[in-house]
Amino acid sequence: MLNEVERWLATRSWSANDRPLHRIMAAKRSTGRTVSVVLPALNEEETVGDIVAVIRHDLMQQVPLVDEIVVVDSGSTDRTSEVAAAAGARVVHRDDILPRIPAVPGKGEVLWRSLLVTSGDIVCFIDADLKEFSSDFVSGIVGPLLTNPEVDLVKGMYDRPLGGAAGQGGRVTELMARPLLNMHWPQLAGFVQPLGGEYAARRSLLEQLPFPVGYGVELGMLVDALHLVGLDALAQVDIGVRKHRHQDGQALGRMSAAIYRTAQLRLARGHMIRPALTQFERGRDGFEPRTYSVDTEERPPMVEIAEYAERKVA
Repeated sequence: MLNEVERWLATRSWSANDRPLHRIMAAKRSTGRTVSVVLPALNEEETVGDIVAVIRHDLMQQVPLVDEIVVVDSGSTDRTSEVAAAAGARVVHRDDILPRIPAVPGKGEVLWRSLLVTSGDIVCFIDADLKEFSSDFVSGIVGPLLTNPEVDLVKGMYDRPLGGAAGQGGRVTELMARPLLNMHWPQLAGFVQPLGGEYAARRSLLEQLPFPVGYGVELGMLVDALHLVGLDALAQVDIGVRKHRHQDGQALGRMSAAIYRTAQLRLARGHMIRPALTQFERGRDGFEPRTYSVDTEERPPMVEIAEYAERKVA
C-alpha cells in the first residue's frame, strides 16, 4: 500500500461515533448548509417506507439535520411511490425530470437527474433496498461534510453479510472493483466499500462530475473526484452493518461488465469494439446464450445542462 494511502487511512477514515449528533448539528447551524437525502428506487415497496420513516423521525423531527427526502422512482411496477410518499418522502418520477433528454435505464441516470430536483448544499445518496436501516447511515456520512470544510465526498463503509456469513457480501467489489482500483488508481486502494451506494458529497463537486448511467456510477465518481479534488478531499466513515437484497451471479456479471467499461473509459477514453456481455443459461436444449448490452453512456456534468444553470440563476 502506498504511504499516501496509509496516511489517508489515518486521517480520513472515521467511525460514525467520532461525531456525535449534537456536534454535527452545531456545525450545520454555524455553516448554514442544507442537506438533501436521495433514494433511487425501482420496485422497493418492501423497504423504502421504513428507510424514509426512520430518516424523517430521527433526522427531521427529532433534530433538523435533513432538509428534504426525495425518492426518485425509475419506473417501479409495484407500490414503491405510494409507500414512499405515505412515509413522508417527496416522490419524483425519473421521466418527469429533464424530459428534453430521454431517460435511459440505470442507477447513475437517476442519481444524475436527482441534482435537478433537490436543493441541498450536501446531497446524500441512500440505496432503497436496505433492511434494518439506521439513521446513522445518513448522519455518519454527512457529518464530515458539515464539520470539515476540506472534505468534499464521504463514502460509507460497513460489513456486508451474505447468507449469514459475515463479510462475504460485495462480491463485485472484491472480484472486479478492488483489483481495478489497486492496479490503476492505487490512491483509492484504502476505500473499504468503493461501490457502496451510501455516500454524500457537496453539490459543488457533484455538479462538475460526469455520471455513468448504470452500475459504473460509483467507481466513476470516485475516480473522477480523485482527479478533480484530490485524495484528501475524499473520506470514509464506518457505519456498521449493511443488509440488503443480494443479486444472483448473472446479474453480478452484468454489473461487473459495466464497471469494467467505466474503468476502461477512464483509463484511455478508448473505443470498445463490442460493448456487450454474453452469459449462458441452461434451457431445454442445453446451454443457451443470452447477450446483454453493457452500459456505455455517460451524462455530462450537470453544470453543462441549461436547465440546471437557469435554476441556479433563479
